[in-house]
Amino acid sequence: MVECRHLSFGYGERVILDDISLTVPRGKVTVLMGASGGGKTTMLRLIGGQVKAQKGEMLFDGRDVGKMGTPELYAARRRMGMLFQFGALFTDLSVFDNVAFPLREHTELSEELVRDIVLMKLDAVGARGARDLMPSEISGGMSRRVALARAIALDPDLIMYDEPFSGLDPISLGTAARLIKQLNETLGITSLVVSHEIPETFRIADQVIMLANGRIAEQGTPQACRNSKDPLVYQFVNALSDGPVQFQYPGPTVAQDFGGGLG
Repeated sequence: MVECRHLSFGYGERVILDDISLTVPRGKVTVLMGASGGGKTTMLRLIGGQVKAQKGEMLFDGRDVGKMGTPELYAARRRMGMLFQFGALFTDLSVFDNVAFPLREHTELSEELVRDIVLMKLDAVGARGARDLMPSEISGGMSRRVALARAIALDPDLIMYDEPFSGLDPISLGTAARLIKQLNETLGITSLVVSHEIPETFRIADQVIMLANGRIAEQGTPQACRNSKDPLVYQFVNALSDGPVQFQYPGPTVAQDFGGGLG
């Protein structure tokens, strides 16, 4: 569904992704992991065409997103669903209207049919009973479910999840993870998940891609990542404070900053 070929991208002089090549297989759950600032969310923006690769190609269903014109790009985006971090529901719209929004915006379906589709999508995530509530009246876990219902409203081929488990309690987190896996299998869609939650994401992932220092440090099954000999991957998976990722932000040494005052 998604293929990245020798892609490089950066902001100014800062290189974020350096000669990256990877594949997101159809019908599978692929998880992007790595330290903060490693380029995971940037990868989602490249797939959606918000930014363009400076070198290489970002292919969606065989077409280079960076070379798409506006009509073609918008058509491609209609085949993508996006679950934003913390849900990003429209606060002035009800739960029902949030899920109905993409249907009303991108289709000419009757309101009767829109109603049926919205209720089916809400039912799939266990939120049908909350349809008349406002986002401020539901919990964080429930708002994430509603956002997922909105993401699947147009029956996309690809759903991208940007930190879908952030801020959730253990029950809501486990429920969200199961929903991602169940919807992936039931609807036959392709899922790309950006997350730092190792236990839950490893349970649902078919493939894990670890990004580090602008490159792919590890790519394979969750077990392959657990068994990786790469120092950074080992530090990340085992949540170690010491390793390639240092506790102190790079800067002058203590002696340089304090001079002889410490002696």
